[in-house]
Amino acid sequence: MVLTELTEDYIIEKLRISRDKNGADEIYNENDDLLGKEPKCAAVLIPMTRFGEEWHLIYTRRGDKVENHKGQVSFPGGACDPGEDAPEQTALREAQEEIGIYPRDVHVLGRLTSMITITSFKVTPVVGVVPWPYAFRVEYAEVARVFTMPLLWLANRNNFWELFQRDTDRSVIFYHPYDGELLWGATARMTVNFLRMLEILE
Repeated sequence: MVLTELTEDYIIEKLRISRDKNGADEIYNENDDLLGKEPKCAAVLIPMTRFGEEWHLIYTRRGDKVENHKGQVSFPGGACDPGEDAPEQTALREAQEEIGIYPRDVHVLGRLTSMITITSFKVTPVVGVVPWPYAFRVEYAEVARVFTMPLLWLANRNNFWELFQRDTDRSVIFYHPYDGELLWGATARMTVNFLRMLEILE
């Protein structure tokens, strides 16, 4: 598929097919210590935006004072609040709190199946489209920077590698630096899972 032909309708359909196939099962579990235990609820927004004919994903670099994943590249998101019964609620609230994206400005396309992270969170990624340009309002206590990466670059297998742990089927994904930022770990895996689901990895 040519990435310029990647429409919102195509993405919605691929997300629907993936959810029908996988249900709510975790697609990756980084934390064996959680077997038989209940992980903490969390969600992230995978914000897509379009520069002309090319899709980009919006990322943040977390600040140095947050509790988890200090200084790491991530999608906006966090733990579920009491009373939130859908990951879309959590993802949109966190995106507004962290970088000032109003929920009304996000066209939600669907969800990826959840994953359990090494920090004991069950994270559900929610995919949504954000208009561009956008006037972000960054909460600098949590976020050091907002930036984008082109989907075409992310989908190029030459731009990332997978490092397998010895004697296990576990692996960590690392991207080469882009615009001075290093995408790796859980956020890189969510990114690659999304690209695989869309069937656009080169």
